[in-house]
Amino acid sequence: MTTVEPVEDWAEDFEIFDPEFVNDPYPIWKDLRDSGCPFARTERRQVTYMPTTFQGVRDVAADTDTWSSFSVSVTPVPENYDADGNRLRSIIATDAPEHTPERRLMLPFFAPRAVEKYREHTQELCRKLIREFIEDGQADIAENYARQIPPRIIAAILGIDPERADDFTTWVQGSLELGLQDPVIREHYSKIIREFFKGEIKDRMENPGDDLISFLLDAEIDGEPVPMPVIRGNVGLMLVAGIDTTWSSIGSALWHLASHPEDRRRLVDEPELIPTAVEEFLRAYSPVTMARIATEDTTLEGREVKEGERIMLTFPAANRDPEMFENPEEVIIDRQRNRHVAFGSGIHRCAGSNLARMEMNVAIEEFLKMIPEFELADPDAVTWAGGQVRGPRHLPVVFPNRTAL
Repeated sequence: MTTVEPVEDWAEDFEIFDPEFVNDPYPIWKDLRDSGCPFARTERRQVTYMPTTFQGVRDVAADTDTWSSFSVSVTPVPENYDADGNRLRSIIATDAPEHTPERRLMLPFFAPRAVEKYREHTQELCRKLIREFIEDGQADIAENYARQIPPRIIAAILGIDPERADDFTTWVQGSLELGLQDPVIREHYSKIIREFFKGEIKDRMENPGDDLISFLLDAEIDGEPVPMPVIRGNVGLMLVAGIDTTWSSIGSALWHLASHPEDRRRLVDEPELIPTAVEEFLRAYSPVTMARIATEDTTLEGREVKEGERIMLTFPAANRDPEMFENPEEVIIDRQRNRHVAFGSGIHRCAGSNLARMEMNVAIEEFLKMIPEFELADPDAVTWAGGQVRGPRHLPVVFPNRTAL
């Protein structure tokens, strides 16, 4: 485990891997806002800025001329290249003018109607997972439930083996979570992902199917085949972005329900409220922080920013801003006005938001049907991951009363 130097001044020397921040960042963002600090600053790893307000995050996301998406990691990491020196690029890390046609290519796979065809599969998967531990009366539902759902759904979309779900989550955790503080770990797992998809792409060239990889190989942009670095970059993105984020969102929602019995019981009694509650869980426990790079010297609320410096789009902080949300620190599962930015803002808003919502809704609904009563086995045993994606990694619960289905 990398040693983290303690923080004495969050406004001028913040540290996103500080254990206090990983476990509970919300009081820190609140203190920064209350002290009149809309943009915190640090020189750890690289000069980086951290907005604490909804307006600050949205303004940066909207200004794609000043802020490039070339590097979206919250820490500086090497880019991935193919053997010919071409950068593997995905829609999440592409600027205009390439971004629009490449994003448009992906959207049909994640439209509401396209996502719905995976609902029944997701329901059956959730029930199967729950049956594996329901008789025990206890489980780590971050590990044995939330973690297990997204890789199998993404596998169906990509046409890859769902039985390798544990491999996929290990690779993603290594490259996106542990690897942010350890470049050796990151490169190890990033290479595994790159090589895996090289093999999958080669297989689809010989044996095309009804999946996203086959679709991209057959698609065109402006009358030309989709460049191979774009295909490789985007199928890798689907695995990385589609697993850790939804795993974290499902886990955070279940953590809340395990620790707030009144909300849990209300959703059991009023399951029709689950979609509204999901939006509130997304707002209150937004998992993702992205980054942008300054394309020129600029200013942020009086702070001078140099070309090449980094800013984090702290969507979780934006979603707790009292200027935008009434009682933002309170989780109100029937909140009606909820224009959160959990899925981002601007041209890079998450293309997979419909899929993530469906998975969250189904995961919560099926869990509450089969296990209507559950609570934390030990609040101190819950652990959280932070950095690029925040969510519970160990979430032990007990459930004396359950319903077998």
